[in-house]
Amino acid sequence: MGVSTDISVAIAGAGLSGLCLAQHLLRAGIDVHVYERDPGPFVRRQGYRIILDRYGLEALRESLPRPLYNLALTTGDEPGGQLRFTDSRLRDAFSITFKDDPYATRQVDRLTLRSILQSGLHQRIHYGKQAVAVENGGPAGLRLRFADGGAAPATVVVGADGVGSALRAQLMPDADPANTPMAGIYGRSPLERNGQSVIPDALRTSGVLAIGDRPGRAFFFTSMRFGENPQEAFARLAPGSYAPTGYDYVMWGLLLRQEEVPIGIRGDLLALWRQASLMSGDFHPLVRRLVGTAELDATVLNLFATGQRPQRWAVPRATMMGDAVHVMPPFGAHGGNTALRDAALLGRKLVEARASGAPVEEAIARYQDEMVPYAFRAVDTAARLMRRLTGEAAAPHWVLTRVLPRLHRVTVPEA
Repeated sequence: MGVSTDISVAIAGAGLSGLCLAQHLLRAGIDVHVYERDPGPFVRRQGYRIILDRYGLEALRESLPRPLYNLALTTGDEPGGQLRFTDSRLRDAFSITFKDDPYATRQVDRLTLRSILQSGLHQRIHYGKQAVAVENGGPAGLRLRFADGGAAPATVVVGADGVGSALRAQLMPDADPANTPMAGIYGRSPLERNGQSVIPDALRTSGVLAIGDRPGRAFFFTSMRFGENPQEAFARLAPGSYAPTGYDYVMWGLLLRQEEVPIGIRGDLLALWRQASLMSGDFHPLVRRLVGTAELDATVLNLFATGQRPQRWAVPRATMMGDAVHVMPPFGAHGGNTALRDAALLGRKLVEARASGAPVEEAIARYQDEMVPYAFRAVDTAARLMRRLTGEAAAPHWVLTRVLPRLHRVTVPEA
């Protein structure tokens, strides 16, 4: 397919939403380039497993060539469909069962998904390019300026550069994210040890959120199983694309208060792992084993924040997507899906504008009018869940950790 030069799009950020939008536009023949501040594609961990809901799956189906969409499905797995809330000894308090058709959701490995989203874009992703500002001018109308002094001309600029976005203050001047009291230290541990799953059969298809004995402390874990080995699946469906090695693992996160993570250790993976190990010491032995067998270089710290609704978009032909607009605490699995939904929606609006000859400013305004309500419903839901599960209110915490678990049998023996 030829690439049209009547609209050119510059995307800041090669995360899920930026890559998905690039795929969508390229399929439609629109000239698009992605500029990423990292020096290479896989130099930084950006999470582990993601559950794609119907919005995330639909965005991929609409944006990706069919072999790449099939690759996302075949390397993923059916999610368990259940989230168990337990006390610190893994005694059930209650469970939520997701009633979705199993084909309407899929769990995928985030690194594998990013690799799929990069397939076919390699000449259009430019690394070591940190976007710092959008300027008027140039042959296409705008310029995306970089920290190294360079600039890229474009008709449309899209900020998809994450929660630390350098473009947000200019494009959404009244919408800096609000900090929360909570943080997460995340890790990843092998699912199998000596040929046996470390997760008991009773929890094989569940995500587990163990509420700590003290308010503001919890531990989450869930299994990621690959449907097909990524290297074999890539060789079949996307030959020539980079296939990350895939082995089944457990992703986990210790939720704690930000004040419990000293500023001096926040960039030190070993110190963060030690902190997680120390603070999970009074949880069930299974939790302690997961932390003890973690891959040190996969440790990630996330300081939870909540996006604020933008009241004004300052540059009519520039807009934002994903965490750069609507970062949310990781409760409810909405973040990645909302970002992918943004990408497909914006892609659709831009493609429609080119087909009809409508001004791109109108397409972007329609995208923003549609995105803000659904995105901030998700932000509000995630923030509300976080407050309920980690708040200081004594009565709900007592019910979750003392009353309800006594009504259930022991799910995972401590021996």
